[in-house]
Amino acid sequence: MENNFPGNAPTLPSSRVVIDHVEPQIDGGRFPVKRTVGEGVVVRANIYVDGHDALCAVLRHRSARDEAWREAPMELLEPGLDLWRGAFPVETIGSHYYTLQAWIDRFRSWRRDFQKKVEAKQDVSVDLLVGVKLIEQAAQRAPDADRKKLLEWTTAVRTLRERNLAGAVRLALDETLAATVNKYPDRRFQASYEKELEIVVERERARFGSWYEMFPRSCTTNRARHGTFEDCIGRLPYIAGMGFDVLYLPPIHPIGHTHRKGKNNSPVCTPEDVGSPWAIGSEAGGHKAIHPELGTLQDFQRLVSSAQRMGMEIALDIAFHCAPDHPWVKEHPEWFQWRPDGTVQYAENPPKKYEDIYPI
Repeated sequence: MENNFPGNAPTLPSSRVVIDHVEPQIDGGRFPVKRTVGEGVVVRANIYVDGHDALCAVLRHRSARDEAWREAPMELLEPGLDLWRGAFPVETIGSHYYTLQAWIDRFRSWRRDFQKKVEAKQDVSVDLLVGVKLIEQAAQRAPDADRKKLLEWTTAVRTLRERNLAGAVRLALDETLAATVNKYPDRRFQASYEKELEIVVERERARFGSWYEMFPRSCTTNRARHGTFEDCIGRLPYIAGMGFDVLYLPPIHPIGHTHRKGKNNSPVCTPEDVGSPWAIGSEAGGHKAIHPELGTLQDFQRLVSSAQRMGMEIALDIAFHCAPDHPWVKEHPEWFQWRPDGTVQYAENPPKKYEDIYPI
C-alpha cells in the first residue's frame, strides 16, 4: 500500500515553463556573438508551457563591468509557434552577457479568461473574487504607494460586487489597474535559461574599414635611399584623400642577415638587397626593436599621431617567426624545432624554401 506521508511526496519541478532555441548564439554558446557600439541585440526564443496559462518573459543583460542585470520585456511574436522577441542596445566596448527568464502570470491568465466569460455573458461573481485575491497578492509585493492603490481597488471591487456587478466588472478590467498589477508579478517559479550568452562589442571600425598597405622602406623619392617614417608621414594626405581608414604596414623590425634573400626570393642577394621584413631580428634587436633605417620609436609615434589627425589608424603585421640572427634563437632555443642534424627547421612551402625565417 502506498503511503502519502509528506516525506515521500514526489519532487516537482519549480517551473513548468520551457525556454529553448535561443538566438543569436554561435555553436551552442561556445563562441561570443559580435556587435558594434550602438547596435541593438535582437533575441528570439521559443518559450512555452503545458496548458493555456499566459506567460511573461524578460531578456536579462549586463556588461562585464556590471554585477546587476537589466531587464527588457519580451513580446510574443507568433502565438502558434511560441516565438518571443526582445532587444537591448550595447553602448560600451567589451564583453556583454544576456540570458532569459519566463514565468506563468496568473493575473494575466485570469484577466484574459475573465474577459472572455464577461463577453459570453456568463456568471462571473465568483471569478471576480478570484481576481481580487490575485490583486491583493500583488499588493503585498508592491511598495507602499502602489500597495495602497491596489488595496483601494480591491475594496472598491468587493463593495461594488454586492450591489452593482457590472460596475465591479468594469473596475476589475480597468487598464490602469492591470498595468499596476503587472509591475509586481509573482516570479517565485520562474524558469531561467541555463546559459549566459556572451556578446563581444567592438567599435564600428572593427566591423568594416578600408585598408591601404604600404611598405615604408619603399616610400621614398630616391631609389638609392631607404624610406623612413618621415617619408610615410608625407604620403598620408594622398592615402587619406582616397578615403582609406587604416594604413597597414608589414613588420617594421630589424631584418636578419643570415640567408638573406634577394629579389623574388632569390637565394643570392647583393649588398643592395634589404631582405624580407618578415625575416625579423638582427644584432639591432628583434620584435621589440625598430629597423634603424626607418627611424626611431619617436618617429613612429609621430606617424601614428599624424594618421590619427587625418582620421586614419595604423595597423602592424605581427609575425611569430624569426631570422636566424634574432636574439630569441640563442636565448630561447626551445621555442624552435630542431632537425636531426642540429639545425633549426626553417619555413617551407615546398618546393619553396625560406631559409631566412625560423617559425616559432
